[in-house]
Amino acid sequence: MAILSKKQMTEEDIKLNYITPAIIQKGWSEHITMETKVKFTAGRINIKGNIYVRSTPKYADYVLYFTSEKPLAIVEAKDNNHMVSYGLQQAKEYAVMMDIPFAYSSNGDAFYEYDFLTGEEQIIELHKFPSREELFERYLTEINGGKGATEKEKEIISQPYYSSQNTFAPRYYQRNAVNRTVEAIARDQKRLLLVMATGTGKTYTAFQIVYRLLRAGMKKRVLYLADRNILVDQSIEQDFQPLKKTIYKADFSKADCLNKIRSHEITFALYQQMVGLDDIEHFRQIPEGYFDLVIVDECHRGSAKKDSNWRRILEYFADATQIGMTATPKESMYVSNIDYFGEPVYTYSLKQGIEDGFLAPFKVINITTNIGEGWRPYKGQLDIYGNEIEDRTYNNSDYDYPNGVIIQDRIMEVANEITTYLKSTDRMQKTIVFCPTEDAAERMCRALVKLNGDMCKKNPDYCVRITGSDIYGKSKLKYFISTGSDYPVIATTSELLSTGVDCKMTKLIVLDKTVDSMTSFKQIIGRGTRIKEELGKTYFVVMDFRNVTRLFSDPDWDGPIEQNEGFIHTNGSFVRPANGSGNIPPNQSMEIPIVDRNGCKVKIINKTVSVYDTDGKLLRQEDIIDYTRTNIKGEYASLSDFIRRWKATDKKEEIEKTFIELGINLKAIKEEKKMTDVDDFDFICYVAYGKKPLTRQERAGNVRKKDFFSKYSGGARAVLEILLDKYMNQGITEVEDIKVLSLSDFADYGKPAKIVKLFGGKEKYEEAVKELEENIYEA
Repeated sequence: MAILSKKQMTEEDIKLNYITPAIIQKGWSEHITMETKVKFTAGRINIKGNIYVRSTPKYADYVLYFTSEKPLAIVEAKDNNHMVSYGLQQAKEYAVMMDIPFAYSSNGDAFYEYDFLTGEEQIIELHKFPSREELFERYLTEINGGKGATEKEKEIISQPYYSSQNTFAPRYYQRNAVNRTVEAIARDQKRLLLVMATGTGKTYTAFQIVYRLLRAGMKKRVLYLADRNILVDQSIEQDFQPLKKTIYKADFSKADCLNKIRSHEITFALYQQMVGLDDIEHFRQIPEGYFDLVIVDECHRGSAKKDSNWRRILEYFADATQIGMTATPKESMYVSNIDYFGEPVYTYSLKQGIEDGFLAPFKVINITTNIGEGWRPYKGQLDIYGNEIEDRTYNNSDYDYPNGVIIQDRIMEVANEITTYLKSTDRMQKTIVFCPTEDAAERMCRALVKLNGDMCKKNPDYCVRITGSDIYGKSKLKYFISTGSDYPVIATTSELLSTGVDCKMTKLIVLDKTVDSMTSFKQIIGRGTRIKEELGKTYFVVMDFRNVTRLFSDPDWDGPIEQNEGFIHTNGSFVRPANGSGNIPPNQSMEIPIVDRNGCKVKIINKTVSVYDTDGKLLRQEDIIDYTRTNIKGEYASLSDFIRRWKATDKKEEIEKTFIELGINLKAIKEEKKMTDVDDFDFICYVAYGKKPLTRQERAGNVRKKDFFSKYSGGARAVLEILLDKYMNQGITEVEDIKVLSLSDFADYGKPAKIVKLFGGKEKYEEAVKELEENIYEA
């Protein structure tokens, strides 16, 4: 057997014969992972038409670890026809993503190194690749400005993550966040800010930080602050479950609260309870030096505000290390996360999450009504109470708001659009409808219940209002967000579901309120970004009735900081609310004019479907029918070309696969257009070439009018007649598959092997089926 020269070897040969042995002989054998294991992204989900496809995930050839928690180097391999440094750029790109300090490239002749801590490059002979200990010492020395690391730093770096059969290993960005945080704490940094997009696992990351710090003995008593019960309960029951025995949820109404705090390592608490009513300040009952670590969940919501009651808690426990966590940091004259916590120690954005395939992409349906830009009552027009309506022009920023007007027909039109969409896709998909006020959420809930009576008959909780003041609705929140509960399906809300709440299966977000704060907008969009691929959740849809999604084109979309908290009108002018808080006053619905259908009829005048990239830039704006038509004509130049290809294709499912590759799910589109009784052939001719479609029943009837069946007799004729019925009810692909003969419909004629003998064998049976198809599609 001829021995290959190095130039003749593939990349895999070079790895096997040169690179892997060079690395292993330096003591990395237990701390190395190869290409098949180092998939560090999931592969972006791309929405094509009405289906999705995943891009290829990112793989690294080699990742070298000091411990399983601390990757030190990444190596990219190339065959020997490339220069030794050829793979360095790719290695550097991956190293930046994975927070790895050393990047290498090799073609089997040597290694080419880039040191991120010094910015220097060098060629290293193959047999002189650094050992695990050498590279770790270099890392520790370089991050400490030439000085060696302290024992505390070595201890925390070596501390393992929590792992068990029921937990997953941290994703690369979660590991980055944990390592950056614990290493900064080991260097005595007191204030830290973690910025991680909604759905990327902030609480899980916080759990791993707490676990490693407790187990390393660097921290002993932890305070975890949030502002909603649901956030506290979710954290304790889900991500912090492995530490549950060490956790106490503070309740200062109980006499033994302080004793409970002292007997547990971790205290979860609401800001509101820590402060207490009338500024009782319960937190002062705890010694100010008691906690040595404070974690502030959703810290953008006011805890860092200089005049905030909550800020007093942080200042009281000032000796503790404090970590702020948020998806949307704020920087303004009113709130400054940066001023308090410092620059983010790590940032993982929504853009990067979608790019990596860990967050769901989305498409937007923008819906315009005939009164969106303005409605003016006629002179002397009365509302339903008999009161005259103020004579002015009302628009989307007025409908259902205090000092505005309630248009009953508009509410029904919005509810009808939501219902129509659900009927055309999936009526059991989790849906959140964001309304201007709690009262507006109630009105929308009633409208949706009216239009979905059949579903509410199955379960009265099909549609529920879930708002802060609704006791019944709030009791249903845990069922709405649970992946194990079908009901409620639709939740109407104002603010409660806009932030923090983990709604993993939300597939439809409806915007029927004006949103001018980028922070609020990001939080609302974040309700849909979680992926549950195993449950069919891969992307989500935003249905926008108030042009809120114009914010995707704002420079601050997915930017690091929101610069203000005021309202930005659609004309671009900035206006701060009169009360200075940005909050909308409580709704007093009886004071708002209500206009019935006779006073204002509303209709939908425009609807567009848009797909955005991760920068918020419009990739395309499309109607799914237009998209389908364009792609069909791109595949088949003319109607005659399509018909010729259709007839020449032995298995019509091959054409169906072609459409799937184009991003077109014909079955879903037919359901949306209420044309499920139309054959794929007719639907394609109708959409792309404007031909009047026949139903499958009509085509089957035409076949029966001919003398096709007269050529067959007995069992063979009966089998063909059953096949025609199958086509009429289910479509041509059912007929083409010989497995159809195994169904109970054909039991009277024996098993498939016996049935084909009725035709003179399998070949003759297939010829008969082919002739049946030709008769079905004749003219």
